Amino acid sequence: MAHASAVRLPTRRRLMRGLAAAGVSLFAGASKAFGLEPAYRLAVVPYRVPLESWQGPPLRIAVLADLHVGEPFMPPQRVADIVARTNALAPDLVVLPGDFAPGLRSLRPATCRHEAWAAELARLEAPLGAHAVLGNHDWWEAGGPGPIRAALRSAGVRVYENEAEPLVHRGQRFWLAGTDSAMARPLGRGRYAGADDLPRALARVTDESPVILMAHEPDLFRRVPGRVGLTISGHTHGGQVRLPGLGGPVAHAPQAGRYVHGHIRDRGRHLVVSGGLGFSVLPVRLGVPPEITLIEVTSA
Repeated sequence: MAHASAVRLPTRRRLMRGLAAAGVSLFAGASKAFGLEPAYRLAVVPYRVPLESWQGPPLRIAVLADLHVGEPFMPPQRVADIVARTNALAPDLVVLPGDFAPGLRSLRPATCRHEAWAAELARLEAPLGAHAVLGNHDWWEAGGPGPIRAALRSAGVRVYENEAEPLVHRGQRFWLAGTDSAMARPLGRGRYAGADDLPRALARVTDESPVILMAHEPDLFRRVPGRVGLTISGHTHGGQVRLPGLGGPVAHAPQAGRYVHGHIRDRGRHLVVSGGLGFSVLPVRLGVPPEITLIEVTSA
């Protein structure tokens, strides 16, 4: 007669050890997501973008997207650290594609005034200067976008409101354009009225020099003509949470469409979506550390 093999049940000690290990892993993951990555980690993510219309030497663009300044994760000192790291990269141009306002309404103490973080941005060093557009959270501020525009301008940052400006990098002339937020005014039920005007911005371009566009929300890329070689966006935070094997369970912003993070090529046009530096909705980043995006524009 065959004997059934015995099933070895875990002892109470083994069960408690297993539960403790699971608890430690869960705590470590939560600590990383809610503390370590948002407040301390800082990656430099490089991209090389070859443009058919670019004939000059490479142009290094540092992108600081979605700062979402606010205590405790993005105080002015954290902005100062980001600025110092950016300056060490020796960019030719710095672009800031929006969302300077906090992403969480509960993290808006009076101690974090616009003048405080703007004073840190004033320390940015680049031969072609620092240039910005506003994001949806900047428009949603109780005082409207005016105070944030004023703070940026006081820091020497050029703010674009559906405009374009010619710049010259070591003999290569190009246009830097910027559109305002496409989600400026909530209408309810996930609908928004935009302050963006792409035709108006591109109407300022008066010659055949290459065009680089700043647009906070990357979904605008669907409407960008081939005349624009490179579009730089933020807004998505790279999905904000990306799990191994699962990717981003929920794209941070449905309005981003399929343009969530990284370098997208489409019929000769290029889009780079920065993973950004801050967060909104929840104070968590996991699998998408805060990043300074470094773009090198080269000839094709």
